Formats: sequence, structure tokens, C-alpha cells
Amino acid sequence: MIRPIMMRDLRRALGAGAALPVVFFLLVATLFPFAVGPDAQLLARTGCGVLWVASLLAALLPIDRLVAPDAESGVLDQLAARGISDEGIAAAKLVAHWLAFGPPLMLAALPGAALLDIGGVELGRLELGLALATPALAGLTLTVSALTAGLRGAAALGGLLVLPLAVPILIFGAATGNGEPGALKLLAAIALLITAGAPFAAGAALRALRD
Repeated sequence: MIRPIMMRDLRRALGAGAALPVVFFLLVATLFPFAVGPDAQLLARTGCGVLWVASLLAALLPIDRLVAPDAESGVLDQLAARGISDEGIAAAKLVAHWLAFGPPLMLAALPGAALLDIGGVELGRLELGLALATPALAGLTLTVSALTAGLRGAAALGGLLVLPLAVPILIFGAATGNGEPGALKLLAAIALLITAGAPFAAGAALRALRD
């Protein structure tokens, strides 16, 4: 039953503004050079950090659509009545959310890197970092979406909650892109911890939401 939940959420994500995270990501990469000027060295030095910030914000765009629609329509109650664990539901939603924005964002990093004059080596480190960190960003977004579902202004509140929690990912991700020694290992450790814990945290939030 977990796979049908994942496929259902993925189809919904792909049909409801799936291109928005990628468009947002590329808009940031396009507009940043206009803000700082055409200095190639400055763009190369700051480009990885800019793309990491854009990735974080892009992951937040569907935060109000991950849990709230299912909670309002009673889908979560029906799944619970069928004996499906909240952690399993959360894990399926996490995978669906990541598939909807993670791989497209990694593809969008290729033209984004060109716009910011990021070299091939730095781009390779950036892509590796995104592959490690985007599941964690999806986990954070899903957890906060479950915590804020049903609240007024949930999207804005969710963004305020996710941003501080994602600071370690942002710091070590940018450091990975810039070639800081040890940053990749720290990023992998933090991303693994968040990704593994997210289904349990989101599952607890889903149970509280039903009660």
C-alpha cells in the first residue's frame, strides 16, 4: 500500500506546478549576476552558496500541499483505518516529494552553474552535495508540513520553521561546493540523520493531526 501512496503523491506533485521549483531555481541563478555584477571570480566564489539557498527555497514551495489536502479530505483517516502506519505514510510522501523536486533540481543546476560561472570540478561537488542533501530537505519540509497542517498561514509558518532547521545543510552544502575538506562527510552525516528521522517525526505529527 505504500507504493500506491507514493505514486499518488508523485502524480499530484507533477500535475500541480511541478516546474515551479526548477523555474524558481533558475530565476535565482539568472538574477544574481545582475545584482552583484559581471565579475567572474566573484560569481564563481559565491555561486555555490547562491544555488544552495535557491535549492532550499525551492524545496519549500509545495509545503502547503504535502499534508494539508489529505488531512482536510479525510484521506489520512482512511489510510489509518486500513492499518497503514503513519510512519509508512510519511515515508511514501517523503519519497514522492523528493522525486518531484530533487532530480529536476540537480538537472537545473547544470545551466545554473553556467550562469554563475561555476567550473566543472565545483559543479561535480555541488551535484554530489545536492544528491545527498535534497532527501533531507524533503524530509524537513514534509515534517514541518505535517506539524503546521490545518493552521492558518501554514505556508508562511512552515517556511519560518524549516529555514533555521536547514542551516546546517546549507552551511556544509556550500562548503562542499567550495571544496572545504571534511564538509562532504559532515553533510552526508547530517543528511542521513535527518532523512532517517523524518518519517518518524512526520508520522508522530500525522497522529497528532488526527487526534
